[in-house]
Order: sequence, then C-alpha cells, then structure tokens
Amino acid sequence: MRSKTAIKILLILLSLVIFFHLSILVKITPYEIAWGGRLETDAQMYVFETISIFINLFLIVVLLIKGAYLSAFIPIKVVDVLLWIFFVLFVLNTVGNLFAKTNFEKFFAIVTFAFSLLIFVVLKRKDAK
Repeated sequence: MRSKTAIKILLILLSLVIFFHLSILVKITPYEIAWGGRLETDAQMYVFETISIFINLFLIVVLLIKGAYLSAFIPIKVVDVLLWIFFVLFVLNTVGNLFAKTNFEKFFAIVTFAFSLLIFVVLKRKDAK
C-alpha cells in the first residue's frame, strides 16, 4: 500500500472518530460505551471528549503535512517523530481496548490496530510526498 493511500484512509477514519466523539459530546451517543466504561460524570466526559477531539485534529494536521496536502510549518523530522509517538499510542490503546469493560470498546481494538498499521505504512514507505 502506498503512503498516500494510507494517509487518505487515516484521514477518513479520523473524521469518523471525531464525528463519534462529537456525538458523545452532544449526548447523542452515551458516554458509558467509551473510555473503557470508566467515565462516571458529565464533567469527566466533557474533558475527555474535548481532549480526544483536539488530539485527533492534531493528528489530521500532522498527516496533512506528511502527505504534502498542507505546507510544512514544522520540520518533517518532527512530523515523523510525532507519527512514531502516535503509532506507539495506538498500539497501547489497542491493548487497552482489549481489556475494556464494554464489548463496544473492545471492538475498537480492531480500529486502533488498523490505525497502528496504517501509521506504520506511512512511516516506512518513502512515497509520502
């Protein structure tokens, strides 16, 4: 798979993830099914969901830079380091999702594993630009 293809798939998936988190934030989707079933109050949900949305938006910007869809206002080496950090976070999140309280959250282990693989493709392929 080409790096550009992996980036496009990641951008689509990230958009869907942001939509999911927004649906929790506006209470369309119950927050009990997210965050491993560990959120107990609306206040916790607002904090976690807002942070999650911003982190996903940040990853989108990093991927847009890596794919040359956005002018690189940070060095590409920094972009690569950030992508390695996200790769590690998604691998750890995959493990965490496997131990979640809800089956819905356990299902997300598949999604986070896919994110890990796609980011790995982006990092290892030299055709990103």
